[in-house]
Amino acid sequence: MFRALSTGALGMSAQQKSVDNIANNLANVGTTGFKRSTIAFQDLFYENIASSKHGSAASRVSNDSPSLQIGHGTRAVATIRNFMQGSLSETGNALDLGLSGSGFFQVEMPDGSVAYTRDGSFSRDSTGMLVNNSGLPLADQIEIPEDAVAVEISQSGVVSALMAGDNREVELGQIELAKFVNNGGLDAIGDNLFRETESSGMPFYGNPGQEGFGSIRQGFLEGSNVDIVNEMVNLIEAQRAYETNSKMVQTAEDMMQVTNQIKR
Repeated sequence: MFRALSTGALGMSAQQKSVDNIANNLANVGTTGFKRSTIAFQDLFYENIASSKHGSAASRVSNDSPSLQIGHGTRAVATIRNFMQGSLSETGNALDLGLSGSGFFQVEMPDGSVAYTRDGSFSRDSTGMLVNNSGLPLADQIEIPEDAVAVEISQSGVVSALMAGDNREVELGQIELAKFVNNGGLDAIGDNLFRETESSGMPFYGNPGQEGFGSIRQGFLEGSNVDIVNEMVNLIEAQRAYETNSKMVQTAEDMMQVTNQIKR
């Protein structure tokens, strides 16, 4: 009964983490480039209470006789992120870039390291650099001149600007994408950014449109891949599982109470 109490409590804790994760998914249903995640569970160790080999003579005949094992519940062990493509929505902003296919934009962090994102909401800062919503510049160091009247970014990532006065077009640079062997191993650090880890592997680099890399759509943004209906179904399942585990705790407590009253 004491085991039932702890097992039920562990089940409640695990399902609480699942509900927290679903809440985060639903909160980011409108976040540009957001990728939904799920919680992976794992059963805990099993205790060998008794073996049928030590029972009757008939049970000792077979070496394949099962033993009596009681598990100790479950725990949440990992967050699995789904990098399925989100829908592209047209914004009309020339500096909004949507990725169609695999790959990540690279932005430079304040400490000089590189982070990766699917959020293509870029703008021009006071120095002319192309930066994201947090003010972090593209690692490609694209600088837009003050006298540029229009910016064109091709599907292959070539950035050009139409200059005022002589109407000449100047190439400003090339946007390079990064991809990983295991996207699910990336570490989410907030602000729509990811860092590489040992699990994700080292990044591979290439231009948009090359084999294995997606293309860039100027004037579009990739939306969240959260499906509200699926998340609500998952929420109901987690809620029911939480309720069931809480009833298990109550049942174990009732059984202990009955045991305590036997002497009366």
